[in-house]
Amino acid sequence: MAHINQEYLKLPGSYLFSTVGRKQREYQAAHPEAKVIRLSIGDVTLPLAPVILDAMHKAVDEMGQAESFKGYAPDLGYEFLRDVIAKKDYQERGCDISADEIFISDGAKSDSANIQEIFGKDNKIAVCDPVYPVYVDSNVMAGRTGVYDVNTMTWSDVIYMPCTAENGFAPQLPKETPDIIYLCFPNNPTGATVTRSQLQEWVDYANKVGAVIIYDAAYEAYISEEEVPHSIYQCEGARTCAIELRSFSKNAGFTGVRLGFTVIPKDLVVDNTKLHSLWARRHGTKYNGAPYIIQRAGEAVYSPEGQVQLKEQVAYYMRNAAYIYEGLKSAGFKVSGGVNAPYIWIETPGNMGSWEFFDLLLDKAQVVCTPGAGFGPSGEGYFRMTAFGSYENTVEAVERIKKLNF
Repeated sequence: MAHINQEYLKLPGSYLFSTVGRKQREYQAAHPEAKVIRLSIGDVTLPLAPVILDAMHKAVDEMGQAESFKGYAPDLGYEFLRDVIAKKDYQERGCDISADEIFISDGAKSDSANIQEIFGKDNKIAVCDPVYPVYVDSNVMAGRTGVYDVNTMTWSDVIYMPCTAENGFAPQLPKETPDIIYLCFPNNPTGATVTRSQLQEWVDYANKVGAVIIYDAAYEAYISEEEVPHSIYQCEGARTCAIELRSFSKNAGFTGVRLGFTVIPKDLVVDNTKLHSLWARRHGTKYNGAPYIIQRAGEAVYSPEGQVQLKEQVAYYMRNAAYIYEGLKSAGFKVSGGVNAPYIWIETPGNMGSWEFFDLLLDKAQVVCTPGAGFGPSGEGYFRMTAFGSYENTVEAVERIKKLNF
């Protein structure tokens, strides 16, 4: 007789963004005349840049010729893509990362969920609170998080590191020693960042206690301030304690194309075993590689033309972020984020609950945001808005909210 993985039954409700989407669809079905503006899910809206489309068209033509046809991709990814990533994202920033330490994948979400597979079930994880739900949910599925308390919205075997207005939405070193530490900067959902010296403290701490940092740098393209590091490998000692996740979704608009990568230095050793070797084994067994066409598109991101075109797209979204930030701040909201990240983190008015405010905003303004409570207990009393809508919709959404006179 077959049996299910009982750990899946521990997951409370559905995935956060699935719930947000369902509520939006239900409202739209009940009010078909309403123009609902969605500034909740971090999905880009600008089309792919011309240089990327040109690369994809060329790669499609190659796939139609016997002499240039490509079948299965190499396990780690094509050398042309890994080489340019190593050079542009790391070596030119002073990071000692080589091409053979880069694993190409179909996105940072997949890698952030799957990376836990190479660690033992008895490892204890530490997460920022609020937190991107995938980090915790994937560990729940693996049976690593203990028992869920519906009242506190916490798992018994997870170390929560509160990120609040009082500490600038940046976590403090935990009192209990973790085995795996999840960090995301610029942060999703708060948009907060840390300086290089602050990140160095985490690297030093991880090396001291023997922990591994899983560092999600999916939003590094939005960094505008000099003191904010683009990679954890800009910190001394990171090669012996850190794994970095990267994405093409937000910097190049690949949300519907799918491409990302994970960096695991060969110096990172746990239980006398190189994690690079474990991830390579897992990658080779469970993954057949991102398509050649998509990897050529990724290569085009690093071309001179690609860098210019994508900086323009990032600037477009950050213009939206600035409009949301300034517009809601002028309306009396307490606002943060939106400077080095495309997310704006806003306190709900009048001590209103996150989901209560979500329902009110949808009903009264026909604007969809993301309730902060969906990111963890410290997210209660906040909501997240993204800058990934069109500029016109962003302006209209802010003006609708301002008219509610909170």
